[in-house]
Amino acid sequence: MKSYSIQELNTLLNGVLVGDTCQRIDGPEQLEKAKINHITFIGSNKYVKLWQDSKASIAIVNDTLVIEPGKDRALIRVKNADLAMAKILELFNPCSPEFDTNIHPTAVIHPSAILGEDCKIGANCYVGKDVVLGNGVILYPNVCVFDETIIGDHTTVWSGTVIRERCIIGNHCIFHTNVSIGADGFGYRPSDDGRGLVKIPQIGNVIIGHYVEIGANSCVDRAKFSSTIIGDGCKIDNLVQVAHNSVMGRSCIMAGHSGLAGSVTLGDGVIIGGSASIKDHTTIHSGATVGAGSGVMNDVPAGQTVLGYPAQEARTMLKQWVAMKRMMKN
Repeated sequence: MKSYSIQELNTLLNGVLVGDTCQRIDGPEQLEKAKINHITFIGSNKYVKLWQDSKASIAIVNDTLVIEPGKDRALIRVKNADLAMAKILELFNPCSPEFDTNIHPTAVIHPSAILGEDCKIGANCYVGKDVVLGNGVILYPNVCVFDETIIGDHTTVWSGTVIRERCIIGNHCIFHTNVSIGADGFGYRPSDDGRGLVKIPQIGNVIIGHYVEIGANSCVDRAKFSSTIIGDGCKIDNLVQVAHNSVMGRSCIMAGHSGLAGSVTLGDGVIIGGSASIKDHTTIHSGATVGAGSGVMNDVPAGQTVLGYPAQEARTMLKQWVAMKRMMKN
């Protein structure tokens, strides 16, 4: 079991140590559940009052908070407790599942596929014709990578994920369980006789940049033509839909249950809150934020925050909500 002293932890965090404890730390835990061998963190005034009753020996705290360590306990004051806690979590992070052999005997790999150095391919994986895997790619059991797909160096693909044909994936990406990359976009039109629907062929692909992470059960559909694009550094939560021909800039965030309809464009650093929906052919410019549960029907200017359904500029929408509450009271 990993165990660290207060001095070792503070060296890692480069914080200001207040108080002292000889208790060694075996792991991190939230304030209410922590035991004496745990380190916890306090990022806002909301949680300061919980420290007194917490059994944790050490807390990482924002340096702006007014809080005392107490007897035989210590605080590590840092500029950002959330980022400091990320370092602690990495320190105690258990190892990933191990492979007994780099290429499992039940994996099916087409003879034309090209595998980089130190690739690991788990049981019952399928790697199709002319696929290229970069160095250090990991495919956990039951992953399918179809023809002519390219996956960059040190990308990890967890079980159940399907990457369809001709997709291009960057370096250092992480796809969690049951992600779908490159399924057909949702395109139908009424038939000439009005008695059915005609499927519009989806002949494009998906291009995903470097350091992209996509959560479990999320879908990124292939383009009707050209490419659906996810830029470098984007982070996508579980159960997210990115429809055909959408383009995401760099370092965008999409929270769970949110979705982009077809041909949506996101600038760099856009944040989409949980369960938000973005209408097709809409542009959300760089640095904008869409609040949780909002429905975006029109373009959003750079840096603006929008809320509501239909979404409006945040201050305008908040004023409307206040006015409605007053009307209801009257």
